[in-house]
Amino acid sequence: MHFSIPETEVRSGENGSTFVAYNIHVNGVLHCRLRYSQLLGLHEQIKKEYGTNVVPSFPPKKIFTLTPAEVEQRREHLEKYMQAVRQDPLLGSSELLNCFLRKAQQETQQIPTEEVTLEVGLSNGQKVTVSILTSDQTEDVLEAVASKLDLPDDLVGYFSLFLVRESVDGGLTFVRKLQEFELPYVSITSLRSTEFHILLRKSYWDMAYDVDVMENRVGLNLLYTQTVSDIERGWILVNKDHHRQLKSLQEKGSKKEFIRLGQTLKYYGYTKFDPCVTDFPEQGCHVMVSAGNNELNFHVKLPSEQMKEGSFKVTRMRCWRVTSSQVPVANGSAGPCGSAKLDVKLELAFEYLMSKDRLQWVTITSPQAIMMSICLQSMVDELMVKKSGGSLKKMLRKRHNGSIHRSDSQHAVKSPPLLESPDPNREQVVKLSTKLSSVSLRGISASNSANDVSGNDFHGNYAFEGIGDDDL
Repeated sequence: MHFSIPETEVRSGENGSTFVAYNIHVNGVLHCRLRYSQLLGLHEQIKKEYGTNVVPSFPPKKIFTLTPAEVEQRREHLEKYMQAVRQDPLLGSSELLNCFLRKAQQETQQIPTEEVTLEVGLSNGQKVTVSILTSDQTEDVLEAVASKLDLPDDLVGYFSLFLVRESVDGGLTFVRKLQEFELPYVSITSLRSTEFHILLRKSYWDMAYDVDVMENRVGLNLLYTQTVSDIERGWILVNKDHHRQLKSLQEKGSKKEFIRLGQTLKYYGYTKFDPCVTDFPEQGCHVMVSAGNNELNFHVKLPSEQMKEGSFKVTRMRCWRVTSSQVPVANGSAGPCGSAKLDVKLELAFEYLMSKDRLQWVTITSPQAIMMSICLQSMVDELMVKKSGGSLKKMLRKRHNGSIHRSDSQHAVKSPPLLESPDPNREQVVKLSTKLSSVSLRGISASNSANDVSGNDFHGNYAFEGIGDDDL
């Protein structure tokens, strides 16, 4: 969860008085507007629940009206406070924080609690309409969709809800994975655009878990339609021979065999992102990034117009971070008081072990930087489960059974993500080296493939495979 407070607003209260509202952005999107007193109330709740030793310092009250400089200073302090809360393993995953954020989101959008219908898309274009409350959290909506589809409880955790944007030409952009701190109905309604949809997709990376899903008829159908969709969109690479085999299996209705063949194809199970910019191997390179198979895959267009391909294994990333900054919008209209209109610039940067004793930072500038980071985090989660000898199915069932439902009152504490949102003035990053130092999966740790930038053959010569110009 990436917290930032990029701006403040002066708003009018019920009695005609004015107050400063702090615009809380979560994962790069405006989530809620809060007064200082509301954040102070959260702070007091956290102290009461977890004790003063755990809670980070909170900016103090002021007796007199704040000057603009003092408002800006308080904004910075509140941002650091929220980031510190989220980064704390205990506080950041607490139901107390998630509940506060859900309530704040609903109040900011002024959407009352009532029964509504919500459409959730499937990979084949079909829509599932579920009856929910506007105040239902992500887990509630996911369960409602699963119930409508007759998906068994023990498979619900294998799937997630994603916010996507669909262009006129049918292109699909992943905005984010819906999280436990938000209300899906409020999230989609607040965007006020028919371009955005909620989509159901599988939420794991290791294709070995496909076996669990394919044991059930509904799970098989969901996995099959996603595989077909990814092939049709060109996200999975298919040659003429594979296309002929897939078409034959499709005509026979052999869904399991279709999926098994799909598993052998390049980029099966990957998430593809929109074109963006990277500083690797040179500054200002245009790149297509895909996430899957415990790696970020790059299709890079060099300044020389040459096309290159390479991959970065998550097990060789020492750490990563997401940063946000405000930049003037090109040809943008002026904002209040003549100020330039600003946009949020997001960057994902990771420190990568290029070769023995040589670490290098690689930066991706993309509106989907947080989604990329969430993908990395979920890959790490799966690797940690495998390393400990655990079962993803047991982990998902435990998470599913421990989640909060409308009638529940107990707190559900989930493992906190490693996603970090450092203040630009602090070098706080996600450290993975100690957690993944002993992870050794076939084809990852000892790879010397020319497609893997972790290979020792590089030494500054980026021996990517050439690809066609149409890929970018």
